Amino acid sequence: MTKASSPPFKIYFENLNSIRFIAAFLVIIHHIEQFKYLFHIPNHWDNKVILIIGKLGVILFFVLSGFLISYLLFKEQASTKTISIRNFYIRRILRIWPLYFLIIALGLFILPFINFFAVEGFPKTVVWNNLFYKVALYIFFLPNVVLNVFGIIPYVSQTWSIGAEEQFYLVWPVLNKVVKNKWLLMFGVISVYLLIKFYVPHFIASPPYREIFNELWLTMPIDCMAIGGLFAIIVNETNAVGSFLKKIIFGKMFQWCSLLLTIGLVSNGVNFLYFHYEIYALLFGSLICNLAANKNRIFSLEYSWLNYLGKISYGLYMFHPIAIVCSIKLLQQLGIFWDIVLYPVTILTVFLLSALSYELFEKQFIKRKIKYSTLISGDHAKQYLTGN
Repeated sequence: MTKASSPPFKIYFENLNSIRFIAAFLVIIHHIEQFKYLFHIPNHWDNKVILIIGKLGVILFFVLSGFLISYLLFKEQASTKTISIRNFYIRRILRIWPLYFLIIALGLFILPFINFFAVEGFPKTVVWNNLFYKVALYIFFLPNVVLNVFGIIPYVSQTWSIGAEEQFYLVWPVLNKVVKNKWLLMFGVISVYLLIKFYVPHFIASPPYREIFNELWLTMPIDCMAIGGLFAIIVNETNAVGSFLKKIIFGKMFQWCSLLLTIGLVSNGVNFLYFHYEIYALLFGSLICNLAANKNRIFSLEYSWLNYLGKISYGLYMFHPIAIVCSIKLLQQLGIFWDIVLYPVTILTVFLLSALSYELFEKQFIKRKIKYSTLISGDHAKQYLTGN
């Protein structure tokens, strides 16, 4: 394998960090209103836009992850004729595991003992009942199972999406290494996922278990990640099919239609009945594709401040419940319940926590990833390509 110090490819996609921040910000807004509802503060929790943007923020994360991870795997396979599954897993471990296990430790073993962090309606028994099973599931990256079987646990339930991504990462390099036809892989994964989603519940006799399966399957949306992979194929391919699809998707009319349709649907809280996440995933994929790889994109989000907020987006996502509760409780003690104060205080608090986590904790692991990289991507690649 080529030495990590001089890999053959340096890949930097513009705008992806900014998209990560937008995804995290949608989730934060959703949960601010949810916590306001739990603390009996005047809220907008019943607003249909608020209700959908949290899950859509996560779907945006998933599509972006599917796009980027798939593209990097394509390039690694093209340059080395194989995919190092071991190195892929090590890179993901270094990026995901440290903060994930820190949040799990805080949410299960520290914050429940501090009265300040108590959330009405969620006593300590919410954590301690069936603790052995919960801990085991968290250790094996099945937090989506915990959420659907045991319910919400304050400060750690947001990790359900981290579990879904880890499950995706577990199989994705293997599938990409084995299946040479990437179109077949993506459409195959999407088709199998949807078949299970729509037909398996019919064979589950007991309604409670049927509902648990439905909810659990929705928290394993590998089809949305495969949709991101479809757009990675389009960007990667240089043959006639790839060029034709790029010509359509990169066209300004298509870009404007995708953007306005996405804004219109989200701003009206449109919730599709059967293919809700898949429709949004297709729209998000087209926007990501253009923002990342189209030099004639109709707009750009490549600003230094957005870039930085995207770098710390993992922390934004993981720490935001703690920041929300801290902000609400502090403002309650001051008798302040106005959104014009709560939102800035919450956002500044989560920004501060996430920046400290990134600079003092996460970075120590991120910088070790390059040792296990055949390709340099992201911010490391940007430094090589721009000299900054």
